[in-house]
Amino acid sequence: MHRLRSAVGIFATAFCAAGVALVLLVILGYVVREGIGALSLTFVTQLPRPVGIPGGGVGNGIVGSAIIVGLAAVAAIPIGALTGVFLTYFGRGALAATVRFLSDVLSGIPSIAIGLFAYTALVAPLGHFSAWSAAFAFAILMLPVIITTTESAIKGVPRELYESAIALGVPPHKAIIHVILPSARAGITTGIVLAVARVTGETAPLLFTAFGSQFWELNPNNPMAELSLQVFTYAISPYRSWHQQAWGGALILIAAVVLMNLAARLLLRPGIGRRVRAPLAS
Repeated sequence: MHRLRSAVGIFATAFCAAGVALVLLVILGYVVREGIGALSLTFVTQLPRPVGIPGGGVGNGIVGSAIIVGLAAVAAIPIGALTGVFLTYFGRGALAATVRFLSDVLSGIPSIAIGLFAYTALVAPLGHFSAWSAAFAFAILMLPVIITTTESAIKGVPRELYESAIALGVPPHKAIIHVILPSARAGITTGIVLAVARVTGETAPLLFTAFGSQFWELNPNNPMAELSLQVFTYAISPYRSWHQQAWGGALILIAAVVLMNLAARLLLRPGIGRRVRAPLAS
């Protein structure tokens, strides 16, 4: 009887896993089928063109995505990493519990609410849309992921390393910077990659912040094109040529997210973690 229950349980879990994998493969296959025809060198390097004029691309959206996500990462990484360090080594009592609770709550807030907050905080007072406001919204979305993964990565480092450094007379902040963070580098980097992947395909906050542009725009003070926002605009249009470009843009976004998740998986491999800690052990 126990063997039968075990077999049924194994079959049920395998069936569920296969179902999830199948759904993912179907989605990826459909996006590839619909979007592969739009991909070309001109598609990723040229500006959008008006309706009725063939060609055009999403080059400005790709550049805008890189700028907005890059600005968000520059803001979120130091804050998230330092918060993770604080929670691991210095956070005690109600303050640490409150920070962890708020981080968990923040991770579950809908992105459109974050976009509305960014609009209220930056767009409305300044009187114009901008890439800065979009980066602000993305940074907020990235923070919980970076905080959680940083804390988990640092907790995975043997505390004896920190205590040994302190016993040798190394100040606590230098022990963290030169001993703990290098040892936890693989896990922290993984969290950063996952946080970037988390916001790469977000669209809702951009409707209230970056707003989009039909031109090359490198100034973060101005409205800026963003790839996921272009996909949204093209997808809801009544024009078949724009629908094709929407699928092409979606394929680029999915490819970027898949590559970043693969990078995170590689960083989590035990062999990489051992190579990171080897110099310290020696």
